[in-house]
Amino acid sequence: MDANKNSYTFSFAAVMVVLVATLLSVAAISLKPFQDKNVEAEKKQNILTTLGIEVSREDAAKVYKEKITSSYVLNSEGTVVDGDAFTVDLGVELKKPVDQQVFPVFEGEKNGQKSYILPMRGKGLWGPIWGYLALEEDMSTISGAVFDHKSETPGLGAEISLGWFQEPFIGKTIFDGKEFKSITVVKGGAKEDDMHGVDGISGGTITSDGVSDMLDERLSKYLPFFNQKLSEMIEADTVVVDSLQALTLNTIK
Repeated sequence: MDANKNSYTFSFAAVMVVLVATLLSVAAISLKPFQDKNVEAEKKQNILTTLGIEVSREDAAKVYKEKITSSYVLNSEGTVVDGDAFTVDLGVELKKPVDQQVFPVFEGEKNGQKSYILPMRGKGLWGPIWGYLALEEDMSTISGAVFDHKSETPGLGAEISLGWFQEPFIGKTIFDGKEFKSITVVKGGAKEDDMHGVDGISGGTITSDGVSDMLDERLSKYLPFFNQKLSEMIEADTVVVDSLQALTLNTIK
């Protein structure tokens, strides 16, 4: 073939495009298991971080198995249904009507203290934001928080992934008495005694608002579950009190 002809140039370009595309496809297919494993390890790291447990990516699977004692999914009524909490894609779930969504729950334990870990997902300025929030057994007090993002602005909205932003959530509460009151990221800073507010990010107002909206929207969907768990706790406490009273009366007799 004459190398000076246009047909040679087009043929060479076509062969190169097919060759490069084939090589990229083979590489993508070959690397996907490793990518999936890394994503899984990172997810386990984030869940463990809400318990205050920092582990390497290599140790995440082992520690996760030890510290996460249970996981399940709920329907919109707070009832446990079939499903794998770890593989639920909230990006997909949020596109469904609420009554068709499922809501993952992870139960973890550290130093004898149980926490309920709930996945979060919402919208930032440039793309999705997500995270995990751990609640103590009272279903109100936050014991840990982790947030991340896809494409928020470095130095501004991207700050949600840093410890200085996440740590102030610990100790905040999502109930004011019996009334649900989510955590708000406050522009200009939350008041020192505000149990439902944390400091916002200077220059990252839209991302801060996105975190507030995400927490309110996701946590509100778990209210039936919270109410059910609190009712079980009250019932259990009542049984214990009744048993102690009966034991005291028998001892007196």
